Amino acid sequence: MIFAIATMTVLGLGFGTILGFAARRFHVETPPVVDEIETVLPGTNCGQCGFAGCHGAAEAVADGSAPVTMCPPGGREVAVQLAEIVGADAAADLSGMEEAHEEPIVAFIFEDHCTGCTKCFKRCPTDAIIGAAKQIHTVINDACIGCDACVEVCPTEAIILRSKPRTLRNWHWPKPDASVGSAA
Repeated sequence: MIFAIATMTVLGLGFGTILGFAARRFHVETPPVVDEIETVLPGTNCGQCGFAGCHGAAEAVADGSAPVTMCPPGGREVAVQLAEIVGADAAADLSGMEEAHEEPIVAFIFEDHCTGCTKCFKRCPTDAIIGAAKQIHTVINDACIGCDACVEVCPTEAIILRSKPRTLRNWHWPKPDASVGSAA
């Protein structure tokens, strides 16, 4: 028994030392701009942008292979912050955002159909759904990213995705149509 404990301890220390040495020896430094972009992104790793996670999306934005408007959960606020970080050439991507980018969406639970099964509660990556077992659930709109994970698992189809309600915090004044003013 003591021999087994000693063997496992020696193996653990040996492998830990090897892994620690390898981590220091083969460490790859990421550019500071990638870290700065990653702090702006929501950090939920939902995959709506087409990348495996927010770190991959940050690398793509930093090297210019992805537009600053690629994060649907972040919406316009994140796109503006990313354009400031990346530079003036990325600000051109924001000009067509009103036409090309759809409204931010959030989950909505029809409370009269909710059975309180907690399947949606467990699947939400941002903890935007509140409730308890065998009780009605509801969604916190500011925390929901519209990832569709809760809609897929709801057995009663009580959850839908709809446009995020406009508030003073997320409302943006669209630019006026140029053709309206020049017709006179």
